[in-house]
Amino acid sequence: MPALIFRKGLDLKHEVAGVLADSYHSALVDRIKAQDYQYGSGRLTIHLAREFGFCYGVDRAVDYAYQARKRFPDRRVFLTGEIIHNPHVNDQLRSQGIRFLTDPSDRDAVLGPDDVVILPAFGVTIAELQRLDRTGCTLVDTTCGSVLNVWKNVKRYAVDGLTSIIHGKYWHEETQATASQAVAANGGHYLVVLDTPEAEYVCRYIAGQGNRDEFLARFGQAISPGFDPDVHLQRIGCANQTTMLSSESLEIGEMMREAMRARWGDAELPARFRAFDTICSATQDRQDAVIHLLEAHALDLMVVIGGYNSSNTCNLARICAERVPTFHIADPEGLVSPTEIRHRDVTSKTEIVTSGWLPREGPLAIGITSGASTPDNLVELAIRTLDRFANAEAADSQG
Repeated sequence: MPALIFRKGLDLKHEVAGVLADSYHSALVDRIKAQDYQYGSGRLTIHLAREFGFCYGVDRAVDYAYQARKRFPDRRVFLTGEIIHNPHVNDQLRSQGIRFLTDPSDRDAVLGPDDVVILPAFGVTIAELQRLDRTGCTLVDTTCGSVLNVWKNVKRYAVDGLTSIIHGKYWHEETQATASQAVAANGGHYLVVLDTPEAEYVCRYIAGQGNRDEFLARFGQAISPGFDPDVHLQRIGCANQTTMLSSESLEIGEMMREAMRARWGDAELPARFRAFDTICSATQDRQDAVIHLLEAHALDLMVVIGGYNSSNTCNLARICAERVPTFHIADPEGLVSPTEIRHRDVTSKTEIVTSGWLPREGPLAIGITSGASTPDNLVELAIRTLDRFANAEAADSQG
């Protein structure tokens, strides 16, 4: 018997609203928004980006997970993996009794018709969905609408005989799910490019300046089965992981367009190249908001809050680091002390501890943003910690 699938919630939104508010919302953040996104205390001024934190898709996914736990109190409820890339949120779900099939204790769990499995906001691959369907378990699908939009486009590419060039991380759950859609539709093909240097390499190959064996070795984990660059780069369509840096996705699309034009000519371009901007609106809004924040205020530093494996959060940090000292912290615990901060270095992409990060004297202006998977209560904790650090330092220096 195939799985029962809930795709529009479980009609318990009002019943779980209170626990969601207690777990993730912040009255202080609401007040700061009402005060033109600015917070002042002593020598400290904090400027919040005008778009940050939970997006609609994340809010919906977490809501559905809590509804599932409420609807099925006597059944095992699992997630296929992290529902979003935020450790705090995932730990909160574990505290509700939701188990993760990626956790060592449940990795080998045998699923059956009495079990409930939640699909994350990133979606799952077609193979994973088929495997779950065969178990007969109940499925709660929280896949984000923006991700579904990307799937629609890559499936259309495949049906029309185009290879999907996906700007993303081949190891990311969303990109893996998207790639599976391309293959399933008409036996299509895909190539995942991480960044502009990889895109430049592909463009050179399109122009006839590459080595086939070298290409296959370089992209071995980022291509569809049976991919042949001499065949499958003749007609292409561009898409992206929804949380990538939008300016880079657009640049890669233009690079591919020009490469195809140079190789095949203007007359052939409509038949050989297609592109859709599939960056989600929430990702775009958060990137635009942080750029506006950096342009509107003279900041001493930026604090970006969100999981280290959150693509949209890492891209916010990349944008900020180009203009001002930036510290990407996983959660407020990264604010170790007024003299030390534990953060992900934008360049090395590793966690480090930096000393002397907070100016000790004079007025202090700090910008704050957070990724789409970061709840407001963590932003509040960070603000209160920064307030304590900044004004304690001022008091110490005066004493």
